[in-house]
Amino acid sequence: MIHKRLSIVVATGLIGATALLGATPAYADETETAEPPRVELVLDVSGSMAAADIDGATRISVAKTAFGKVVDALPASTQLGIRVLGATYSGKNKKTACQDTQQIVPIGPVNAVQAKNAIATLKPTGYTPIGLAIKEAAADLGDTGSSRRIVLITDGEDTCTPPDPCQVARQLAAQGTHLVIDTLGLTPDEKTRKQLVCISTATGGTYAAANSEAELTERVQQLVDRAAVPPPVQPATVTGSADCANAPLLAPGVYTDREKISEHRFYRVAVAPDQELRASVSVAIDRAVYPDYGVLLKAATADGRELVRGLDAGDGRTDVMSAGLRWSADEQKADAKASAEAADADNADEAGDDTRSTEICLVVSNSFSSRVDTATGMPVELSIDLVDASHTPDAPGLGRGFLFLLVLAIAGLVAGVLAGWITRYWVATWREN
Repeated sequence: MIHKRLSIVVATGLIGATALLGATPAYADETETAEPPRVELVLDVSGSMAAADIDGATRISVAKTAFGKVVDALPASTQLGIRVLGATYSGKNKKTACQDTQQIVPIGPVNAVQAKNAIATLKPTGYTPIGLAIKEAAADLGDTGSSRRIVLITDGEDTCTPPDPCQVARQLAAQGTHLVIDTLGLTPDEKTRKQLVCISTATGGTYAAANSEAELTERVQQLVDRAAVPPPVQPATVTGSADCANAPLLAPGVYTDREKISEHRFYRVAVAPDQELRASVSVAIDRAVYPDYGVLLKAATADGRELVRGLDAGDGRTDVMSAGLRWSADEQKADAKASAEAADADNADEAGDDTRSTEICLVVSNSFSSRVDTATGMPVELSIDLVDASHTPDAPGLGRGFLFLLVLAIAGLVAGVLAGWITRYWVATWREN
């Protein structure tokens, strides 16, 4: 339960937009004070809400009662708004009906009397323009930099596509503004459930079904309460580039981005000689895709030479794909030595200098394929950490010189001589007997 107006700490990143070695890295832990979280409840008031199949009452009456209880429980400082869809036009013109969405309570400190009076007059009326209502609700919430949440309550799927509500949710998420859409289905069928899951997944929200007044009240209250509490780690928004030269320089932290189907995204990380790079990437599959796909995270030098990679593959039954990698200080020194040997004599000392940081390019790519919505990027979360290098002990090996080959040759010669002597002795002894 919310008992006071809260301030949210939003993690932001300063994105380095230049390829110079002196570029300032983006940090995921820089903070700034933003406006309190804002919530808008979006209620379906279409004709189907007149069905009396929830505890013997109509769906709209159950929703009104639940809304009233939630509003009564909220303190006046809560930043809350209410929007409806399908509430005013009862005619046959579908074009007009599919524009039927209004904000009946503006975003601001909650006024219980105003909100309950606005809800009390609602009657099930028209179509179900969910896509348009979501888009308008996002505009209602504005973009103040604070956490924003839409709670959509409906008993059916969109009947006014386009715009497709899943596509609208993806486009809103792609804008990089902290917007989450939670969905609640009143006695939903399978098609409605799939659409509501799609909407919530696209923005990192949740889906739940409610089959009674008590369930609906509890769910709405939980979501409104959750909106007032910022997540423990707020990833910073970053935009990867199409090549390493223009990639943003990132510091350790958690970042979010959007990657299109079969796209490659580049980022840079500066790694000191005494450090080990550890990175991971997760891609949320927020739409139907063909089976047999993968996500690749690759570390490479600025000139494109691959250092190490992490790969994950799926067959159509996963919701999130993740891959990770690590690149140690020992490998960095080996690469620096190789670069020094390949450089001119005048530059060899500089290339082999163990005190300079090396910029590593991280490349995120995917092998997804889909018939629908290939233009909007999928949610990507990138985690970067730099830790003390874990040095591996030196040991003889084929790649380190001829010592191991010499040992093998001597051992083989000795074994051959001994085997020959034993064989000759055995043959001589056998002939004498």
